[in-house]
Amino acid sequence: MRRFIPKTFFNPISMIGAAIAGISLFLGIFLMVLDYFAGGGRAYVGIITFIILPLFIILGLAITLVGIIRQWWLRRHARGLEYHFPAINLNDPHHRTVFGFVAGLSLLFLVALAFGSFQMYEYTESVQFCGTTCHSVMKPEYTAYMYSPHARVSCAECHVGSGADWYVKSKLSGAYQVYSVMFNKYSRPIETPVRNLRPAQQTCEQCHWPKHFFAEKQIEKTYFLSDEKNTSWWLNLLLKIGGGNTETGPTSGIHWHMNINNKIMYAATDSQRQVIPVIQVYEKSGKIVTYKSTDDSFKEEQLKNAEVRQMDCIDCHNRPTHIYRTPNETVNEAMKLGWINPKLPSAKSISVEALGRPYATEQGAMDSIGVFIHEQYALRFPDVSRTMKSDIDSTVERIKKIYSRNFFPEMRVSWKNYPNNIGHLYSPGCFRCHDGKHVGDNGKVLSRDCNTCHVILAQKLDKKDLHISLDGVSYEHPVDIGDAWKEMNCSECHGNQ
Repeated sequence: MRRFIPKTFFNPISMIGAAIAGISLFLGIFLMVLDYFAGGGRAYVGIITFIILPLFIILGLAITLVGIIRQWWLRRHARGLEYHFPAINLNDPHHRTVFGFVAGLSLLFLVALAFGSFQMYEYTESVQFCGTTCHSVMKPEYTAYMYSPHARVSCAECHVGSGADWYVKSKLSGAYQVYSVMFNKYSRPIETPVRNLRPAQQTCEQCHWPKHFFAEKQIEKTYFLSDEKNTSWWLNLLLKIGGGNTETGPTSGIHWHMNINNKIMYAATDSQRQVIPVIQVYEKSGKIVTYKSTDDSFKEEQLKNAEVRQMDCIDCHNRPTHIYRTPNETVNEAMKLGWINPKLPSAKSISVEALGRPYATEQGAMDSIGVFIHEQYALRFPDVSRTMKSDIDSTVERIKKIYSRNFFPEMRVSWKNYPNNIGHLYSPGCFRCHDGKHVGDNGKVLSRDCNTCHVILAQKLDKKDLHISLDGVSYEHPVDIGDAWKEMNCSECHGNQ
């Protein structure tokens, strides 16, 4: 009878190599089957299945080949050293018992190894692993994530996604990050990895389907001024979201910018993509319109090193999860919800100042915030300090909670380090392009008119009359600054608060 496996295969080295290759192959198939029935797309499981285990298979086969070559050499040149396996006779009850025990134990070990490996891979894919176990330096990102709209989306789904090529890229990047943490080489604050992020079409749009963005969205905003009375200011906006599907209505509006049917290229001269001197719009007719900023601060030599990219969702929604909110917006929300009593004199200004003061550590901030707020009321409003003590105490606790979720002094992290491009109040956002200074080669200017993106349906400042109109009302700045707000970006004032 012809032997399909050469005699030289039967030696300890080759058998060990074959066992390594066989176990790795078994685990690979097992993980593929489990991942398939679990819905697929698990980032770290893909790394193990398609990268690590194949390497072990190759290693096992290489060891097997070394054993075969060694055994061939022994048979040819050193017959006395040829290895002979001990004889196994299954007709012998003792041999049969030992063989059954070893086979059963091996099978049990393989099953336990498979399930244990899968659970280990699942854990390395978890948010807890990314946020606390290996990446303790990422406390600001982890904390912000836990209070974000995407708190139930795992880190790997956005930062890695599916596909073996991105798995490799993320792990190569991760290797350097491990080195940085071990030898204290990481930056403070941690840089936003905008250059290494996958296109939104491969991550965000797996859930957010662009073709179903349409019509308008109504938004109500309540603000409080930084005066003694905490003067309230209320706006009702109709945000022109627009759409990306001609079958559901007009495709104009904010989401016109998305590259579903339109292509927009831009050049940014800074790493955070806040300074955009040149924009190119590719029209359906094939014509390319180039818009250049007339701002004298832009130098032609800067454009040589500028990053050029195609605009997508992340260029506006750049803080979808790791959001560090400003003192003004967090205090406004707390006062709107009654967590900070709006009747408490100067609650807005004192709270914002308490959040914005420099603290060396988080514990130092927790100790100082209460002292500062109580001292302010004792000095400025001594009667209020006694009669509204419970409201002051409640304010202190709320401000501490806001601080712990948005400020991380040890890592030098706050909203100032991470501009949010949604809107234009606290960072340039929309006005990076729509600043009235970008002029096209066709003579058209990118407008900064408020009604380009939204319509103000109603506006009310404290006890003044309510202005309301379905056709839109004229914007009225809550503080009289003349026409300055028409020429300046909002962030030039509000971005310092």
